[in-house]
Amino acid sequence: MPYMNDLLLDLALQMIEDNATRVDICSQEPATYTAATSTYTLGNKTGCTYTGPADRSPNGRKTTLDAITSGGNVTGTGLATHWAASKTTSTTALYVTTTLASSQNVTSGNTFTLTAADIGIPDAT
Repeated sequence: MPYMNDLLLDLALQMIEDNATRVDICSQEPATYTAATSTYTLGNKTGCTYTGPADRSPNGRKTTLDAITSGGNVTGTGLATHWAASKTTSTTALYVTTTLASSQNVTSGNTFTLTAADIGIPDAT
C-alpha cells in the first residue's frame, strides 16, 4: 500500500466535522440520507460537534463525535440499533453510520443521549 500523509486523512475527517452536524438514531443501518433521516430514524439531534482530527490507535487518524448529553429528540418508537451522521442542509449527504454501543428501545416523545464515538481511518501502509 502507498504511504499517505496524515493531512490527507485529516481532510476527510475535517469534512465530516464541518458538515455532519445531524445525528439520527436508527432502527437499522441506513445506506442513504433518506434512509437515515426518514425511513429508519427513531430520533435526531442537530448541532452535533466533534473533537479531532487526532492520532488513532493502533494506526491512522480519527475524529470523535462528542457525546450527546441532552437534546436528542426521539420521534419514533422502536429498537435503536445504529446511529448515522449527515448534513442538515442536504438531501444526499450521509457521511457516517455505525452500530450503537448497545441497542436500546426508545419511545416517541422522550429524549436520547449517546456516548462519544470515534470515527477512524486506518493508515494506508
